[in-house]
Amino acid sequence: MTLSAAVGQARALDGREAGLQATHQALNLLSSLSPMLGIVIASYQYDPQQVVNSVASLTGNIPLLGFSTPAGMTSEGLHPHSVIVALLATSDARADVQWLAGYTQGSREVAQTLANLLARNPKQPTLLFADGFNADAEQLCASLPPAALVAGALSSGDLYAGNAYQIGGAQYGAGGLAVARLEGRIKVGVGWGHGWQPVGTHFRVTRSRGFWVRTLDGRPASEAYAHIFGYPAREWAFPPLNLMARMYPLGLEQPDKSLLLRSPLRVEADGSFRMNATVNDGTDAYLMVGSLSGCREAAQSAVRQAVAALEGARPALALVLSDIAWQMLYEAQPGADVAAVQEALGIDVPIVGGYTLGQIAPGGEGPPQFLNQHLVVVVFGEAEEK
Repeated sequence: MTLSAAVGQARALDGREAGLQATHQALNLLSSLSPMLGIVIASYQYDPQQVVNSVASLTGNIPLLGFSTPAGMTSEGLHPHSVIVALLATSDARADVQWLAGYTQGSREVAQTLANLLARNPKQPTLLFADGFNADAEQLCASLPPAALVAGALSSGDLYAGNAYQIGGAQYGAGGLAVARLEGRIKVGVGWGHGWQPVGTHFRVTRSRGFWVRTLDGRPASEAYAHIFGYPAREWAFPPLNLMARMYPLGLEQPDKSLLLRSPLRVEADGSFRMNATVNDGTDAYLMVGSLSGCREAAQSAVRQAVAALEGARPALALVLSDIAWQMLYEAQPGADVAAVQEALGIDVPIVGGYTLGQIAPGGEGPPQFLNQHLVVVVFGEAEEK
């Protein structure tokens, strides 16, 4: 049976009504087909219990996987304060969704549980969503088996309050891992890219602790940015600059001279950068600046990479996991990033997605990699029968 997909989207005063309307739309588009997986992308402003209960009331025992976001995506563009439901249907595949609770409290133990699960078949396609504010996703990725076919993201929400959630089956919350493993005649292709380039400004990370970069070149991080951009250091601790720092990540120099992007969540009152990945003292870093044309090219390159990885399978649905910095960069052209993906993908392939605080992509022969500032495209397809 051919792999089919349908996407529904709704905006309402509460998560219950939005979830019901979005699910109705998706089910009606599928007609008599039976879904094997539901992907739920909801505004962080909605109560997750209302969202999950409303979707599950119509989908029954269909496994659900999802995350919160400041704005969802479909082929029609961006959808703030809404619920989006994508349904995948085929009789030749199934999804095993699990909720691993307590990740932010016992990250190493939960990561080991996931690693053991993936070790059984690293090539089995796996989707993963974790907390964008408190999870150590870099450590999680490093603990997973080499060559594991894992893609996912960190949920996003209110950058001031730090609230976000994930959905796994009938469970939800901020502190767990939502995991879906796909089995059967279904193929997954993953592509990724970013449109940020170094502008020549060099720093040395002189003091960091955990998720905080305290000083660059021996002075508070905000002072280093104040010197470049011309705004007083104290203003970087308040809106809008304390969040706009996300648009100007650090490119950390690696042993092979490549640059690993690491992005601030916000600037703290003491001038330090709050990250969601650790940055080591003594690291050479470069200021990175994004461009609309660079991001457009990166989005379309990610689509081509993902479709090529399907190895001839017909694309049925594209899941787009974009960094929240892309939403900021495209503020004057909302939805232009989604349009770039659709142009490369073709108008017949539906899109579902949302803005995130970090992305997870396959690492080739190594373990999965944790990314900042990227756009990841996950394309689902079904291979021709031999």
